[in-house]
Amino acid sequence: MTDKWTDTGLLALRVGVGGALAAHGSQKLFGWFDGYGPSGTGQWMDSLGFAGSGKNNAVLAGLGEFGGGVLLALGLATGPAGAAVAGAMTVAGSTHVPNGFFNTSGGYELPATFGLVGTALALSGPGRFSLDHLLGHTVNRKWMALAALASTIGSAAYLISTREQPPSAPEEVDATESATDQAAVAASDGPAPGSDA
Repeated sequence: MTDKWTDTGLLALRVGVGGALAAHGSQKLFGWFDGYGPSGTGQWMDSLGFAGSGKNNAVLAGLGEFGGGVLLALGLATGPAGAAVAGAMTVAGSTHVPNGFFNTSGGYELPATFGLVGTALALSGPGRFSLDHLLGHTVNRKWMALAALASTIGSAAYLISTREQPPSAPEEVDATESATDQAAVAASDGPAPGSDA
């Protein structure tokens, strides 16, 4: 394989995953693609037990996803962008752990995959078909990627460790009414399993 094929593969990966992340983040930031915007997503974040304002947390998560996704797709500041994605997806994945690995059960499969791609791109760089290459990597130095990865993973660890587990639903409440039921968690990354949406 030649470097041209590697660069083409990196371009495809960046545009595909970056575009998906940008769309996902736009649901939180702008309410696009049937998203709930900062207010609705903030209420959901509050129900998950994260410290601070749910609306602020929704905006920060949306910025990590939308901003990181757009920058990855463009191949601009790829190291810090990949790190932002890795941190956001680490926190997102932590909320899905109780449901196991697979996305069909509301598990952490998708955030783990996006986070791994973000980390890999932060470490590997964007390839020649990128704005970073065009600009001489002025905003994509290896030290920037390593510092950003350390910072976002540290921040994610803090957010996860200070999260208060939501209270369990009383036994007399049907699981479909509980804020912590499987469908509610799965709905955070798409429609509930088995739905037609």
